[in-house]
Amino acid sequence: MIETTPRGRAALLADVGGTNARFALLADGKLGPITHFAVGDYASFLDALAVYLGASARAEKPAHAILAASGAVQNGRCALTNNSWIVDAEELRGAHGFSTVRLINDFEAVAWALPRLGPSSLLQLGGRLGVSGAPLAAIGPGTGLGMAVSIPHSDRQIVLSSEGGHATLAGGSLREDAVIEHLRQRFGHVSAERVLSGAGLENLYGVLASIDGVTPPNRHAADITRAGIERTCPTSRAAIDMFCAMLGSVAGNLALAVNARGGIFIGGGILRHMRDHLVASKFRQRFEDKGRLRKFLEPIPAYLILDDDVAFVGLRNLMEVEGIG
Repeated sequence: MIETTPRGRAALLADVGGTNARFALLADGKLGPITHFAVGDYASFLDALAVYLGASARAEKPAHAILAASGAVQNGRCALTNNSWIVDAEELRGAHGFSTVRLINDFEAVAWALPRLGPSSLLQLGGRLGVSGAPLAAIGPGTGLGMAVSIPHSDRQIVLSSEGGHATLAGGSLREDAVIEHLRQRFGHVSAERVLSGAGLENLYGVLASIDGVTPPNRHAADITRAGIERTCPTSRAAIDMFCAMLGSVAGNLALAVNARGGIFIGGGILRHMRDHLVASKFRQRFEDKGRLRKFLEPIPAYLILDDDVAFVGLRNLMEVEGIG
């Protein structure tokens, strides 16, 4: 049990994404219910937070706040990458009187959770056992494409946030090259996130339809996923096939870049809705397909994170490790 806050004093935990914001209170080592808010329903983060705190059953306001936000955090401030919200630690202190506020990137929170995830929270996607003491890396397509790294150090953990989702995307076939060229004409720079995210899956669907000369109905990411899995739409099926293959390439690149022999962990909401397809896809083949470094990558395990609340596992771990509050 985590005892990071004095009895009777709560800490606010929040996971603020591009589409949804989730809040919970931690008091006496126990995490309360997690409440979901649609980002599009509120003009600002402060508006959503005020509604949450106003609806909280606790008479006493939380004394501390630790928040994960989907964007680059600089000087205690995050302008979210995929919506107009801004989360600012100083602003939160002034508006709600928190004595401490800690703001981190959302995938940094996932990385903090990795040592705490048990077998029931993970689905292994090839490889063998991770090397004890080696770096662990998290990657996750959701509203954007998050990345972070967890490095064991003595009896502690060092977590590095990353904006690797915005690194330039490379194709692994002539067809993927053609997709990237179409996206380049539209966006200029084509990052991995332009394909490996909810909006990215929609980009893939639209470009593949154009390349193949077909006109399927307009679909959002969830509909593309469903139609692809059910094989009711060839373009949707092609889109999720390419999505999984390209994710394998990008995840393999991340494993090489940070020497993640402890394992690669895939978060984000999209893949949990097509786990069986991911297992059967070319993800693992493309993960290992790195020429002379294939033998280096073959034993590295990859896992799909099944826990919807993994960010809160990480936030609690960070509170314990750093004694926040």
